[in-house]
Amino acid sequence: MNAALLLLVGYSALLVALGVRVGRRVDSSSEFFVAGRQLGPGLLFATLLAANIGAGSTVGAAGLGYRDGLAAWWWVGSAGIGTLALGLWVGPRIWKVARERDLYTVGDYLEARYGTSVRAIVAVLLWVATLAILAGQLIAAAWVLNVVAGLPRWAGCLAAGGVMTAYFAAGGLLTSAWVNLVQLTVLLIGFLVALPFALQGAGGWESIVAAAPPDRPDWLAFGSSGASGWTWLFLLAPAFVVSPGLLQKVYGARDEGTVRRSGVACGLALLAFAFIPALLGMSARVMAPALSNPELALPIVLTEGVPLLVGGLALAALFSAEISSADAILFMLSTSLSEDLWKRFLRPEATDREVLRTARAAAIAGGGFGVALALALPSVIGALAVFYTLLTVSLFVPLIAGLYSDRPGTLQAIAAIAGGVTTVIGARAAGLPSSGLGSPYVLGLAASGVAFWITGLPVRRSRIRSSPPPADPPPPDRPPRARC
Repeated sequence: MNAALLLLVGYSALLVALGVRVGRRVDSSSEFFVAGRQLGPGLLFATLLAANIGAGSTVGAAGLGYRDGLAAWWWVGSAGIGTLALGLWVGPRIWKVARERDLYTVGDYLEARYGTSVRAIVAVLLWVATLAILAGQLIAAAWVLNVVAGLPRWAGCLAAGGVMTAYFAAGGLLTSAWVNLVQLTVLLIGFLVALPFALQGAGGWESIVAAAPPDRPDWLAFGSSGASGWTWLFLLAPAFVVSPGLLQKVYGARDEGTVRRSGVACGLALLAFAFIPALLGMSARVMAPALSNPELALPIVLTEGVPLLVGGLALAALFSAEISSADAILFMLSTSLSEDLWKRFLRPEATDREVLRTARAAAIAGGGFGVALALALPSVIGALAVFYTLLTVSLFVPLIAGLYSDRPGTLQAIAAIAGGVTTVIGARAAGLPSSGLGSPYVLGLAASGVAFWITGLPVRRSRIRSSPPPADPPPPDRPPRARC
């Protein structure tokens, strides 16, 4: 067993131990779902940023840098722009609604705003889409373990999935926030230390410029190169505004100012971080100019292009990035299944303890499904594209419109979801290019907006802004939850 693998094994054990210890304090669904709504600026910033820096932001973005050059910045940079919008506008507004109505999930909000049918439709869609992004995180973690220890992909997916599931199932958002704080510290230190060594190992900036592939004359173009560039903004920025995993972390903030400060700080950090994977991928082009799989660029540069100790720290950072994002996805899966589907439709009389037990079981099941899908999907970027497309075309229009207007109703929300999803499926079947303004994603988002607008007359007032009816008495062992 080599030194790097020993480091990762010890680090993984530390994360699980911390998660289990914090999880002992979690004895209610409120603590599991929204950390008791007591997250301060530091913990909220850490858990938001750790969730955003994952497989796509590291392995995927470095692979784009290896293939397309500097324009790969837009993959992570677009996420930063979307996170700024979340922190400045959408996050504080939806936090206020969640606090007033005691909402736990985005499904709670959708039912309060549009009704039960919209909640059910989105919950099912999110389960399909969210499993894809969880698989993407596990694929990236498996690449790390493959490079470090020669583990086959299936074994790497099982190992990463086991670590993530063990500590998250112990305590949900509260556990995740504390573990993410450790992961984020390792992540940022590891990548900041590794970058100058990688650039030096590649022979400096001149060597990186000279390594530009023949089919990339725009290797140093910031705006666009190959499939990378500013068009990523349309795919990624909206997804980071309405991601249920991020919104539900926002629910856990202790006040509105915490949401705003943490969201803006996270967005700015992502804008700066976006240069690191792009430059590491470009450095890997010098060290290994003929990689058959660009997504191996980052693990290779961290094992062959930097000193052993620096590489070990950076690989721990990379493993942190994949696991921290994976637990954010598992958060979406477990809360959606237990609250939006099981409790709402199958066991509305369930006690708080039963909901907590089901959420933990759902986390274990979601981890298992994620591992299985990771073995079937070919690449990190491919897996993430499935998630971002379905998430945005189904959620963006009804969620944003519902927050800022009291006019839209259930019919409009369903029409927007159906119009967006069916257009994406049809455009993909027609073989349209996966990037650019004519991509299935952009067409799906536009169709969602058009369907929402067409069905807007006649309109009815929002139920979430009307006076709520008297609440039914809650079960004796669960705090009252306001109804909409």
